[in-house]
Amino acid sequence: MAEPEVRIGGADAGEEGDVEMRGGDQSDDVVEISKTSAAQDGTTVAAAEGGEKPAQRVAFVHYLKSPMISLLVGTGSSQTRLTAHKALLTRSSFFSEKLASSNSQVDLAEEDLDAISCFLEYLYTGEYFPHKLPSGNLEPDPEAPKIDDSGAHFLKHAKIYTLAEKLGMPSLKPLSHSKIHLITSTAIAELAYARYVYSHTSANDLTIRKPVASFWGQRSHVLSARDGGQF
Repeated sequence: MAEPEVRIGGADAGEEGDVEMRGGDQSDDVVEISKTSAAQDGTTVAAAEGGEKPAQRVAFVHYLKSPMISLLVGTGSSQTRLTAHKALLTRSSFFSEKLASSNSQVDLAEEDLDAISCFLEYLYTGEYFPHKLPSGNLEPDPEAPKIDDSGAHFLKHAKIYTLAEKLGMPSLKPLSHSKIHLITSTAIAELAYARYVYSHTSANDLTIRKPVASFWGQRSHVLSARDGGQF
């Protein structure tokens, strides 16, 4: 029997056979995204409460003049060396601590290469591929299937979310989380995503856990009936 398609908040969510993954109170799950790219204007300049003047702008060239840091991602034959500017890396509390001394290299043996690459892309540009379009959808990814039937596309963004938490880059979390809800998938992919979320996030992280719990609480019996009791 064909697997049911599951729609997570993307376009055409009303097509027959699609299911939206949303909590009971949708307003709790809506996240506003604003770019905080150093590439756009040097650094984030936000007006402080109480009418205080915004922080002074830092020219992007400041970041480019900073020392290059080597990042060793993975282990053994699969280990990859990446480089990035120190002043950009230290926007992350994790790297700020690691590079407080004269270190010029950071070992990231347990991290996912694609997630780290997306993290670095975000540091330099304020986004990562696939980008969110003005329409609210994701730009086409030639390497990703139109329907995620394994969970791989889900996990790409979920891993970026958990990496942002680990590296102390909170502004990246809502961006990666919002992309998760733009993916069309099957129930098998949904289950793989749910397992990852509940094994890699803290119990009090309701931002990512609540929609998962709500979705499966409301839809598991429907998916089970349609899929011959597999779920």
